[in-house]
Amino acid sequence: MAWLRMLKGNDQIMIKLASDKFLYVLPIASEWAEAKEKVVLKNGDPLSNSQIEDAKRVGVLRPERVRMLRVPQIPFPKHPVLKSAAESIQLFTPDAVSLTVRYGIFIHSDFSDDRCLIIHELVHTSQYEKLGGFLPFIRKYLLQLINIGYPDAPLEQEAIKIAKRICRT
Repeated sequence: MAWLRMLKGNDQIMIKLASDKFLYVLPIASEWAEAKEKVVLKNGDPLSNSQIEDAKRVGVLRPERVRMLRVPQIPFPKHPVLKSAAESIQLFTPDAVSLTVRYGIFIHSDFSDDRCLIIHELVHTSQYEKLGGFLPFIRKYLLQLINIGYPDAPLEQEAIKIAKRICRT
């Protein structure tokens, strides 16, 4: 069994995710992410020159492939099993302002000029590349969320620290 520790108000709650359910969800999550990446790559905008420089700075190997799609709301999985799993670990919330699916970045329209947020998401693109694609990244990311929690997960901490360092915030 894996456990996710999350804070809700002042109460700490534990959410149990059975290993077999996790293994079942992984390929579904990977397929969903790949499909969403295709949407962004087809409809999104390429990075500006300064964003390409930021992407290189954070280690993105192929910044010319990255696209950003401004949206009024970050997409949420509709597949019942994936939706249930995402809700159980609060992976997606109504307050989400960005989501990276390898070379595709969904960004809420109200935050599309937030350099630090974009850099944070570009770090995730770099992580996808370093880990070898959708399935390896999603496996590692979700296991970190389940076992450590957001935002303490190492992949999140790396993105937070790099964005802060570059933005000097």
